[in-house]
Amino acid sequence: MNTNDLPMGPAPAPVSFPHFPDRLHAYVWKNWPFVPAPQLAKVVGATADDIERIAGAMGLSVPQRIPAGLLDRAYVTVLRRNWHLLPYDQLCALFDWTPDRMAYVLREGDGLFWWFGQYKPRLEPLHYREPGEAEQRRAAEIAATVRAALPDPPDRPDEPPFGFVAELCRPPASAPAAPRDNVFSPRFCYSYFAQFRNPLLGEQDPYPDGYLARLAAAGVDGIILHEPLYHLSPFPWDPAVSDRYEERRDALRRLVDRTAKHGLGVYLYMNEPRPMPMAFFEQHPELRGVVDVDVQPGQQATLCTSVPEVKAYIREAVAALCRAVPGLAGMFTITASESYTNCWSHHRGHECARCAKRSPEEVIAEVNTLFREGMRAAGSDCRLMVWDWGWNDAWAEGIIERLPEDAWFMSVSEWSTPIERGGVASAVGEYALSVVGPGPRATRHWGFARRRGLKTVAKIQMSTTWELGAVPYIPAVANIASHAGNLRRAGVDGLMLSWTLGSYPSPNVEAVMAMGERGKEPSVDEALVEVATRRFGVDAAPAVAAAWRAFSTAFREYPFHIQVLYRSPVHMGPANLLWAQPTGYYGHGTMGFGYPFDDVDTWRGIYPPDVFAEQFEKVAGGFQGAIDELRRALAAVSPAGDASRELDREIGVAEACAIHFRSVANQVRFVLARDALALEKEGGQRGRLLDELEALLLSEIDLAARLHAIQHRDSRIGFESACRYFYVGVDLAEKIVNCRHLLAEWIPAERAAGPV
Repeated sequence: MNTNDLPMGPAPAPVSFPHFPDRLHAYVWKNWPFVPAPQLAKVVGATADDIERIAGAMGLSVPQRIPAGLLDRAYVTVLRRNWHLLPYDQLCALFDWTPDRMAYVLREGDGLFWWFGQYKPRLEPLHYREPGEAEQRRAAEIAATVRAALPDPPDRPDEPPFGFVAELCRPPASAPAAPRDNVFSPRFCYSYFAQFRNPLLGEQDPYPDGYLARLAAAGVDGIILHEPLYHLSPFPWDPAVSDRYEERRDALRRLVDRTAKHGLGVYLYMNEPRPMPMAFFEQHPELRGVVDVDVQPGQQATLCTSVPEVKAYIREAVAALCRAVPGLAGMFTITASESYTNCWSHHRGHECARCAKRSPEEVIAEVNTLFREGMRAAGSDCRLMVWDWGWNDAWAEGIIERLPEDAWFMSVSEWSTPIERGGVASAVGEYALSVVGPGPRATRHWGFARRRGLKTVAKIQMSTTWELGAVPYIPAVANIASHAGNLRRAGVDGLMLSWTLGSYPSPNVEAVMAMGERGKEPSVDEALVEVATRRFGVDAAPAVAAAWRAFSTAFREYPFHIQVLYRSPVHMGPANLLWAQPTGYYGHGTMGFGYPFDDVDTWRGIYPPDVFAEQFEKVAGGFQGAIDELRRALAAVSPAGDASRELDREIGVAEACAIHFRSVANQVRFVLARDALALEKEGGQRGRLLDELEALLLSEIDLAARLHAIQHRDSRIGFESACRYFYVGVDLAEKIVNCRHLLAEWIPAERAAGPV
């Protein structure tokens, strides 16, 4: 493979960054915290001294201070920030990757091409050029702007990126642990910081012993690991696909043994069998099922699970894995979406000559049954958990009726819960801490499962959700405690506590465990006070519990919609840039991994623009009011020592939430006012709009500076496991530069252009 083979999609023009002197300066600024100067220089044909001079001229710290292994840990973040700066060949050079490795990351490993919007901007190579007088003058202005706005260096935080990992890897102190005797079992979650790609052979341990001890102390009794089946058992048609599978098995066996010492089990996420590229089916046409039309259009197809050889592969691969790793606690499956894993997985089985003769219920139930048959053949105690994620609701009863009698059935608890926000009625999907479940879909499907005598599992998000992925937890603790209490009363057996985000060992986790403690059935208020007392001491507990209740009430105003979660600037907050002119990046959905640009009509989903902004203002105002009240209450208590530090961090997390919510509202109002200004050629409205735009720019500067101060001392802020960092300090500093540039250049030019 070469870089010409890498996916481009529609290949639009890149966005511009006019607040920098040129693309070279943007490249140095955005990569300075992650990529050593010699590597930056090599990519653009410069020397390290050349790059350092550019960085220093803009006020960045020279020499760099980059933690060891940071580029490997943060590759998603670095790839995203260079997507509009470098063509593929220079991206590969930046990482020292082959085109094949880039292709794997974009397609199979992380699926980033999908998450980045299925396009790659077409760019000419970037070459070093000695900065001229104008570029030098602008670089000096950037340095002065940052010095005036931030008391701390933009690129040298007190706690560097991933600094939280060392703390999480230390065993917990001797403080009382959450009760382990719980009505919910299992209670399993993903690692807060693991890489989604290659977790068993990567350089970073996804579950160090200290972190396992912390999860156990918080009440968790299981962990999630994701690895394709062909990485754990031989793939019969192409052994190269399974290269190093024995090493992965060895690593998995060691992980199972280590987790068992902490009383935790390992649960594998299975989305199988994985689709194969079209070239594979040139050699094996008899195995081909439905061709992908939406994930990697025309590039891959299913291994048809109606083919006897494919069935045998699933059954035998699972059996071999269970024999090799006998201590596995369980596997949970997604069989309708994510990847093209069977011909009905994306609801298109009628296009397969074999599967068109079979119902989706029959095909999907059979895939799950093959897993169970493999486990039984190995004599394994491994649990099979069947997740209804992506199923057509009309299929659910028929699938559940066909499942093995000892399967466990899992459903997203809050899915389809009706809501009304800002006068707009809808229903939530998954990833909602702003509602209290369970919802009607899960309740209905659990009913089918109980009729079969199957155990039931609720998939929830205990700490945070895609409502805001850039914080370790949303302190809406009363909401999650109420949800757990409802699940207990509903008779749910187990809990999947998170997806790739939402697993930080937070107060939310302890509240869930408190609500499930066997032998007790506390009220929500009692659970909040219990957790707050354990964490912050008896004197501070009432004030903290009151703040958690207020955050929960405010969060119930969140304008929930799938577009908001995945395409709005809620995760970037004030790090998302503003543009004087429309970027044209509309409909280039970038999901949570990419950039939201200025696409308000996509951000807002079903909400009118003003209502969308107003709802975020309500949430932000509720959070900020609760923070202010908490600070007043704590002033009379004066906690000391570790409790004081933890309270400062608790308030910092809540304040980061408030800043993100306020910034979304600001950005909506900015784009609306900017676009209105373009239509308002004459008259007094121009003056009003320009005043509003100026006020919004100043507000964004303030929010970026405040968030920079929080992230400077808390490396959890801005981080999510799959996306890595949505932003770091230089991004928040860049937003300040961006806004100051608009205030200095664009606003005066518009005032001079016509009547105000």
